[in-house]
Amino acid sequence: MERFSGLVAAPFTPMNDKGEVQYDRIGSYYDFLAANRVVGAFVNGSTGEGVSLSVKEKMRLTEEWARQAKSKGTVKVITLVGGTSYVECIELALHAQEQGVHAIALLAPFYFNPPNAAQLVEFVARVASSVPNLPVYFYHIPVLSGCYLSMFDFLKEADGVIPNLAGIKYTHEDFMDFLSCTNFMHGKYEMMWGRDEAFLSALVLGARSAVGSTFNYAAPLYYQLIQAYDRGDFVTARQLQQQSIDMIRLLGKFGGIATGKAYMRYIGLDCGRFRTPVQNMDETQYQPFCSAVQSLQMETLFSKI
Repeated sequence: MERFSGLVAAPFTPMNDKGEVQYDRIGSYYDFLAANRVVGAFVNGSTGEGVSLSVKEKMRLTEEWARQAKSKGTVKVITLVGGTSYVECIELALHAQEQGVHAIALLAPFYFNPPNAAQLVEFVARVASSVPNLPVYFYHIPVLSGCYLSMFDFLKEADGVIPNLAGIKYTHEDFMDFLSCTNFMHGKYEMMWGRDEAFLSALVLGARSAVGSTFNYAAPLYYQLIQAYDRGDFVTARQLQQQSIDMIRLLGKFGGIATGKAYMRYIGLDCGRFRTPVQNMDETQYQPFCSAVQSLQMETLFSKI
């Protein structure tokens, strides 16, 4: 299966003031990612508020992103099809396949958590078998899904059972598990790193692709980090990773995940606000936020409109 090489952004879902999805803005969003050399879009994920969207909204977003990819072909599309009901996941997977996406992704069931790797594989296999010709990635994000199973154990159970399993989007800090997965079956499965603030560590362990929210607005920073690492300039690579950390720290300082949309507004691509119950930045905080961003002195490392 064809692998990604580079940055895959997890796009925000554009909303208006009423919290309605603005589908007509996907085209310009797609062009923006392509202009900043992003190689993929991971839609309907955590950053995209997938769990806060209806099935119809997720389908419509998939259609719009896939339509852009078909006509322009620069940014590939992965769509997250859910993770609680495998029946719903299959419905979304079949729809995604009809739209011609590059791949789909699955979460672990996050209400009835699978008790072991075998049960998780059974869940993923039910969905993957409905679209046998479509690459499937498992989205490992235990801090939100509550599923802390070893991904190495998952791969051992899945190998030979899920033929179209392409790899794992790994959003966790277990580097031992990540490296074991990277080396499993001589690198058979693609391991896409999912913690932007520790990207350099993942490069050391062999990662060549990553999925992240900050790639939306700071892709140049991470491409410079990759280039510094590849030429053996570890001093520069560490400095760039620190700048990434400083940037990400502002997310926590100004309220959490919704601050990502404030970063998008800052660079000129306003995506509105997150849906409740996610806490959004108060408007009175926006100017102090902008001042804090400017104090980072990394304007050349932000994505350009």
